[in-house]
Amino acid sequence: MKQEAPLHALAAYLPDGTFEQVMAYITTFKVHLTITRERQSLLGDYRHPDRKGGHRISVNGNLNKYAFLITLLHEIAHLVTFIQYANSVPSHGKEWKQEFSKILRQFVGKGYLPEDVEAALRQSMHNPAASSCADDNLMRVLKQYDKRRENHFFVEQLPLHQLFKTRDGRIFRKGERIRKRYRCEEVATNRIYLFSPIYEVELAS
Repeated sequence: MKQEAPLHALAAYLPDGTFEQVMAYITTFKVHLTITRERQSLLGDYRHPDRKGGHRISVNGNLNKYAFLITLLHEIAHLVTFIQYANSVPSHGKEWKQEFSKILRQFVGKGYLPEDVEAALRQSMHNPAASSCADDNLMRVLKQYDKRRENHFFVEQLPLHQLFKTRDGRIFRKGERIRKRYRCEEVATNRIYLFSPIYEVELAS
């Protein structure tokens, strides 16, 4: 379910001091912005103009202020890239990375972000990931500013062989780390799945 975000209400989702800069993008490009309920598969989305209307951006409303800002800027970078190149370049190619880095530079070094977020963001700016979710270091730092839920942990925080439950109620046993992911076995089916180290799960008894 989506809800339209009254522009003045947008400030509540953003770090102090960033509203005017963000609004400059929203108004200049006449962005139709929606704030959605949590989506597990993505944090934000950009849709270019079509017969239904102009530029459309959606961002998950459950994100903390710093994650919300970075996600919104990620999608604005898609918008700017589309204006320049339309569909002639990859969605997360060098053109998008250049635009995203350029936009992020306007928000770092201004005191808007905590030091750890800014440090992770500066590191990410050299080669932005296709999704904030794909940048483990940045996501690890950003998630520290989420409201912590009791009995919930990152997969990387669990001991080996610990049982855990995903949001859909399935039970897994944590296994060894294979490169960047953890090899975990679903208890009911014995199937193996790879989990991000910073995927949040609930302990299972």
